[in-house]
Amino acid sequence: MAYMATAPISAPTEGPIEGPTEGPTVGFDLDMTLIDSRPGIHACYVALAERTGTYIDADLAVTRLGPPLTEEMAHWFPAERVAAVADLYRELYPTYAITGTLAMPGAREAIAAVQAAGGRAVVVTAKWEPNAKLHMEHLGMAPDAVIGNLWAEQKAVALREHGASVYVGDHVGDVRGARTAEALSVAVPTGPCSAAELAEAGADVVLADLTEFPAWFAGYLPAARA
Repeated sequence: MAYMATAPISAPTEGPIEGPTEGPTVGFDLDMTLIDSRPGIHACYVALAERTGTYIDADLAVTRLGPPLTEEMAHWFPAERVAAVADLYRELYPTYAITGTLAMPGAREAIAAVQAAGGRAVVVTAKWEPNAKLHMEHLGMAPDAVIGNLWAEQKAVALREHGASVYVGDHVGDVRGARTAEALSVAVPTGPCSAAELAEAGADVVLADLTEFPAWFAGYLPAARA
């Protein structure tokens, strides 16, 4: 099954912003928010199935990205094998998933809008952190921090630590994380959850996709700075 994605973006720039900032800190989810990881993850699941001799419906698996990897593995492997197979998947990931993964429309512009306003853009994801950072490097995105291994309400830990006042994501779990952190939940229905599902989960703002984020953020800034 083929998946369409946007073209890769420019080479990475260096460095988090240090010291006080004029703008707010905005958190972003990774899979299906900043990146379309379906092609790469599909390839990785195919490789994992071949390596383990276990059937995995990769087409199905990529329709439900967001929750921790171990939850997906539990659909295909007995409980006692899940941890080991998840580790194997993470080892295979850089070979099969990075180059096949591309940027979502508006992703770089969303990060740039935050940083141009003197704010900080922080990626908070359930993905294993080293692989999340590989995606950012490959796609030329330069967020100020990348924090991995956190899902749903757990994301509030990193959002609070970094002082995020906004969290942008595509999953109802991202909405829950934002609300737990008492951050504004901005949702995009570019992943497995519809706009209606995201709104019902409590999203404060639902955008069509990240191409709408810079205009929304420009309107949000005056209140954030007040």
